Amino acid sequence: MPDSRIAVAVVGAGPAGLLLGHLLQRAGIESVVVENKSETHVIERVRAGVLEQTTVDLLTEVGLGARLAREGLRHEGLSIAFGGRRHHIDLAGLTGGRAITVYGQNEVVRDLIAARRASGAPLHFDADAVGVGGLDTARPWLSARIGGVERTWSCDFIAGCDGFHGVCRPSIPPALVASSERTLPYAWLGILARAAPSSRELVYCRHDRGFALFSMRSPEITRLYLQCAPDESLDAWTDDRIWHELGLRLRTDDGWCPNEGEIIQKSVTPMRSFMIEPMQHGRLYLAGDAAHIVPPTGAKGLNLAVADVWRLSQALEAHYRRGTDDHLRTYSARSLERAWRVQRFSWWMTGLLHRDASGDWFDARRQLADLQYLVSSPAARTSLAENYVGFPLA
Repeated sequence: MPDSRIAVAVVGAGPAGLLLGHLLQRAGIESVVVENKSETHVIERVRAGVLEQTTVDLLTEVGLGARLAREGLRHEGLSIAFGGRRHHIDLAGLTGGRAITVYGQNEVVRDLIAARRASGAPLHFDADAVGVGGLDTARPWLSARIGGVERTWSCDFIAGCDGFHGVCRPSIPPALVASSERTLPYAWLGILARAAPSSRELVYCRHDRGFALFSMRSPEITRLYLQCAPDESLDAWTDDRIWHELGLRLRTDDGWCPNEGEIIQKSVTPMRSFMIEPMQHGRLYLAGDAAHIVPPTGAKGLNLAVADVWRLSQALEAHYRRGTDDHLRTYSARSLERAWRVQRFSWWMTGLLHRDASGDWFDARRQLADLQYLVSSPAARTSLAENYVGFPLA
């Protein structure tokens, strides 16, 4: 098939790539979105479920907020639990009314796919042999095998939204970037359960047996996490053992604990951080997990990806509408400023709440002192609230 011509080639149809395609479509900029996984796989991956106020506002502004408004669970606070007590953090009261909304990443992806399909813009799943090239030229290209047919798109720009294991970041010469990865000595055992949430808001718990998190996905589905070893075998975690451990870690002195129910999914999520600088090379621009990964404790991964693609869409719109590339030139620097702020917060939350794998007495006492300061200081609570609900896009 002859080469196709497109303004922007988007590699990856996760939330970052799909949202970028949507933003470009609204701006009248043609794009193609190509994904090497199946549509079912992309939708059914259970990932993030907490949307910052900034993310909710953006999705609503660009016409993706109808189902979010109906089904999303707005939370104006959360609890930090330790020593058998829950301590409420008034997110909205500390941030002038800003809050978070529980709405699964898979639901965001469903909404984005529906919007893309409704627009008629090209979207391809199950692509084989995806590759990019010509990044230093005026006409980079994206190639892929779609339904057994070789396709090549000549484009102005390529957006690498294909995650940590994608093809875009490795296409940058290693000598031109700096990267760093930090792997934490523990992981999260996560479950979805058919159980009505026993709390209206999230509960983060620091316990001597390890971290635990109470969350939810809907009024009927609870999402829960336990700190575990990175090499933990799911076979060793029977349903009974999971509920027993959750009860030990999350139960508070007032009798609160999560409701139990049928466990419909369980998985182990490693804890790590990754950063690359810069986030652009030639006419390739990285966004989301292709450029940075943060520990999940602060619920920032999806929200940071949304900020990236909003910023990139603004830069591309300035290029096509006003002929200025100032925002494209500064895309990496501006994105990294936010990414490092999020990285700092995610590491702080992680270190605050997880049991040190070495069982060090000093670190345990330091954690408790930090937690006691947090719940007793208006300034400390405000800092947590501001970071958790998210800063305005810039």
